[in-house]
Amino acid sequence: MDDSFLRKSDELSRRRFMGYASKSLLGVSVIPTMLPLAGRAAGKPEGIQVSPSQTSGRKPTARNIIYLYMSGGMTHVDTFDPKPEAGEKVAGPVKAISTKADGVMISEYFPMLAKQMDKVCLFRGLTTTQGAHEQGNYFMHSSYTMRGTIQHPGIGAWLLRMEGKTNRTLPGSVCIGGGANGGGAGFMESKYAPLYIGSPNDGVPNSRALTGTREFDDRRMLAEKFDMAFHSKYDVKRVRAYSDMYDDAVRLMRSEDLKAFNLNLEDQKVRDEYGTDGFGQGCLLARRLIENDVRHVEVTLGGWDTHNNNFQAVQGLAGRLDQGLSALLNDLDRRGLLSETLVVLTTEFGRTPYVNENDGRDHFPKAFSGLMAGGGIAGGQAHGKTNEHATEVVEGKMSPPDFNATIAYGLGLPLDETIYSPSKRPFTVADKGQPVTSVFG
Repeated sequence: MDDSFLRKSDELSRRRFMGYASKSLLGVSVIPTMLPLAGRAAGKPEGIQVSPSQTSGRKPTARNIIYLYMSGGMTHVDTFDPKPEAGEKVAGPVKAISTKADGVMISEYFPMLAKQMDKVCLFRGLTTTQGAHEQGNYFMHSSYTMRGTIQHPGIGAWLLRMEGKTNRTLPGSVCIGGGANGGGAGFMESKYAPLYIGSPNDGVPNSRALTGTREFDDRRMLAEKFDMAFHSKYDVKRVRAYSDMYDDAVRLMRSEDLKAFNLNLEDQKVRDEYGTDGFGQGCLLARRLIENDVRHVEVTLGGWDTHNNNFQAVQGLAGRLDQGLSALLNDLDRRGLLSETLVVLTTEFGRTPYVNENDGRDHFPKAFSGLMAGGGIAGGQAHGKTNEHATEVVEGKMSPPDFNATIAYGLGLPLDETIYSPSKRPFTVADKGQPVTSVFG
């Protein structure tokens, strides 16, 4: 067969050919779902350079991270920073309840979490400069504001780039139930990008070969012959990314570790503890993946954009969050995994303390809340404080880069290590963020 058309192909036609070949020739469709990740990296010039770090060698308090993202802008007043004394125009109908942490009160919507607040550190001083969803989401995930000329990596990519994978077969990073805007590989190589899972109950989509093992191997050998001339002529990162993606996909398909994605292998009692909704089951899948040495798992709970009917919507969302998060903390603890797993919860911004005319709350970047647990965090405390109406941070102000620097500190990532993008621009894991080291035990 004349392979001159392959050697002459541009990047886009090359990608289309490989996607078609993997479906028709190899008889498997998991590989094309991973190819876009390689494609994004393929368009970049070669060469990510790393400068020496002055903080490397510090012992981490956490090995892995479960990142719970509340998409849409979670209201702080109705969740983790209640203001019962501020009156109905601020507090609405939501009451505050005591918790297992002395002096720390949270919304009545979290009765299960209240019993586990001795494991949790609340962050009530978060503040951001980004008041729109896409920009706020990106800033929170990456520590950098959006730019049209570059994509910045998220914390999962930084962790894999600096510390590497633990399980050779499974992806090092997985995102469940949402796309990580700014939380992907960014300008780093595609191997640091997460695997995206839509529904936690479906496992890895299209991960079963449509042919027998022997036929699959024969087809793959033929595909490699087609590729040989192209690879020998263009032995650069943009080409190797495709080969690496194929190898990783095939390795995953044939591994017993793929069972980590199968929630049907869990005891039904455990599944019920997490709740039957997508977020609760996503938290359970996160635990299974961490248990199988996946280093970074993100689970998204959307719907927090409550401009209208805030209290009705938040009550339902908080109920799902309360059950899923509480089950996750309890399950990790009883399995001995909480001490090495940093559980993080955050959102892109808060919502207005004053209720609007539609019984809702609008975007409010000046103040919002998040939390961390496990991974060396000293529980039973609240860091930061807002004023009596939750309109201003008056103590412990933290920007998204500060929050991410605190995460990186727990994971033992060197905050001053510079990685240069393909365009030779310098970047660090949390930009200029400063970690709050006092929250660690």
